[in-house]
Amino acid sequence: MIYVVLVLTVAAAAALLGTLLGYEYNLPRIQSLEDYRPDVITDVYSDDNKVIGEFAVERRIIVPSEEIPRYLQLAIIAAEDDQFYHHGGVNYLSVLRAAYRNLTSMRKAEGFSTITMQLARMLLGAYEKTYDRKIKELLIARKIERQYTKQQILTLYCNQHYMGQGAYGVAAAADTYFGKPLKDLTLEECALIAALPRNPGLYSPRLHPQAALARRNYVLDRMVEERMIPARLAAEAKTRPIILKPRSRNTDIAPYFVEWVRQSLAARYSTDDIWRKGLRVYTTLNIRLQQAANRALRDGLMRYDKRHGWRGPADNILKSPTASLADYQHPDWRFPIHEGDIVVGLVESSGDRDADVRIGKYRARIGSKEIAWTRAQSPAQILKPGDIAHFRILSLDELRMTAAAGLEQMPKAQGALVAVENATGEIKAMVGGFDFESSEFNRATQALRQVGSTFKPFVYTVALEHGMDLDSTVMDAPIGLWDGLGRLWEPTNYDGEFKGLVTLRQALVESRNVPTVKTAEAVGINEVVVMARRFGLSARMDPYLPLALGACEATPLEIASAFTVFPNLGFRAKPYFIRRIEDYGRVKREENLPVVEKVLDPGIAEQMLRALQGVVEQGTAKAARSLRRPVGGKTGTTNDFTDAWFVGFTPSLTVAVWVGFDAKVTLGSKEAGAVAALPIWIDYMQEILKETPVENFAVVESTEEAGTDSPEITFSQRRKLFVEELPAPPAPKN
Repeated sequence: MIYVVLVLTVAAAAALLGTLLGYEYNLPRIQSLEDYRPDVITDVYSDDNKVIGEFAVERRIIVPSEEIPRYLQLAIIAAEDDQFYHHGGVNYLSVLRAAYRNLTSMRKAEGFSTITMQLARMLLGAYEKTYDRKIKELLIARKIERQYTKQQILTLYCNQHYMGQGAYGVAAAADTYFGKPLKDLTLEECALIAALPRNPGLYSPRLHPQAALARRNYVLDRMVEERMIPARLAAEAKTRPIILKPRSRNTDIAPYFVEWVRQSLAARYSTDDIWRKGLRVYTTLNIRLQQAANRALRDGLMRYDKRHGWRGPADNILKSPTASLADYQHPDWRFPIHEGDIVVGLVESSGDRDADVRIGKYRARIGSKEIAWTRAQSPAQILKPGDIAHFRILSLDELRMTAAAGLEQMPKAQGALVAVENATGEIKAMVGGFDFESSEFNRATQALRQVGSTFKPFVYTVALEHGMDLDSTVMDAPIGLWDGLGRLWEPTNYDGEFKGLVTLRQALVESRNVPTVKTAEAVGINEVVVMARRFGLSARMDPYLPLALGACEATPLEIASAFTVFPNLGFRAKPYFIRRIEDYGRVKREENLPVVEKVLDPGIAEQMLRALQGVVEQGTAKAARSLRRPVGGKTGTTNDFTDAWFVGFTPSLTVAVWVGFDAKVTLGSKEAGAVAALPIWIDYMQEILKETPVENFAVVESTEEAGTDSPEITFSQRRKLFVEELPAPPAPKN
């Protein structure tokens, strides 16, 4: 009998050993913490190294041990594994206790995972509750403890654990919940983050604030029990409320720009590089200039829309027989409401004098003043109970829970704004439409639109290269021409008048069509095509005379880049938007520097610069004189007012604004570039130029004293240029 028991014992031991060896053989190989590379965020930075966007499968920020606050490390140990420093990866006392309770209750009533075992589970990538998984966890935990220090294990755990709201690791949790770097966390905030690994959903401070508060206080109590902090400190921390980072309805500073960056990366890097390996992408975008661009384009499009009248409410909830005014909640109201926001409101009542509107938890009274732009005499004429409409928050009274608000409507027209630094070609701001969430199509880089009169400077530049000057004259009189398609074309001027003999300068300043066409005919339309190519326009251009009036297409970015030639006195820096890309280890993957080409003779460029200043001083862009600074530019309008443009520049920056519908339909009678686009440009420039010194344009200085009559450019921006004088590129065949 003893022999049988001995044989069975040996056989069982052999079977157990074989099973463990089998598990050991099939376990993932553990090498070193340095070899383990979790998915991390690819960050996109502005020109001053602030994060403006990110790409990640998981939102994870990796930090070294020394950046994890001591309180946070202690709180995690107190909450998850108080014997962390006293076991070898497995707390066998906890294993026996859990096994006993599970057997007596006939179910899995209690777990026994240490911090090391939880780390092993993350490395396995298996979360199902099975004995097979537990055995693997135990074996991996022992291997981890044999190879690494406790501090290394705790650091990896802090960087890996899921913390809810898409955040992985303590640094991402600190940013997600508190909007803070780790070093700025308070004791109670450390305790709250330490509360999350047990169950990020159940203890989410956003979804279950009371459960989160209770769990936070439990962690503080555990820290006292483990003599990590004095009871007095814990008591003070427990009295403090949980204050979370406010949610925002749109935190993206430059969504069109960041998406453009993503598309550019996708063309050169693998999906894993972009979404999992944590690239650092340093761009040219300037946050101050971008925020101003966002406001200017948004406000300008809304002004345009208001000029064309009230279209009615977005909807009425009472169309549904089960709807209730009292119970209605709009998704927009989940976010905090701030002064200046445009938010959906529900009309609860409406009369001749005013309408009562609910906007989230606030109430607003809308009178005739707040709807004046609609030309309605009373709110009752345009609003009725149940209507859903948009309102701009003018002020908030938190005591009375009331708001001062004005009626708004979301425009259907679109627009684009792009700002390019003249000397370098760096793209400093870009807005590709009214709202990225409703349309991701980037009109600044993807929309080929007819350029209208913004094309005219290229025609007059050809004339100057052919020996004319701006005082040369051309007859502004009726003309009939064949348009190249066998049709008679009789161009007219915008004002319907003809002025007889005019100078080229006057023709450009006043944007007169007939003199421009005659000038193009005189120099040859093929020469105009060649010139446009030299300026960087790449779309198809048919060599017929209507081209002189802008019968071709370009993107706002192309037009902005082309116009930098004038303030740069003949040089064009190719536009670019990524300065440098590094991998997660800060090894440089690529770097871009300014590439500058010579497009024009500096003397000719200076003449055109002065003429385009004249467009502002006494021509179609006179409204820009309000800036009281040296600026130049050109308005542009296409047939039937389908596209409105203004491209303007200071000595250091060129900005193009386009307004139109995605479908090529009219903006409305008289909605020319000076009316629809120029005011947006002025608003933008007023904001970005305030409190900045006045700049003057460059001049061409002769160097005859040095024994040569070749012109030399002397201007301050040149200090930034990496000048490469290249011949103008030939025109591609149409």
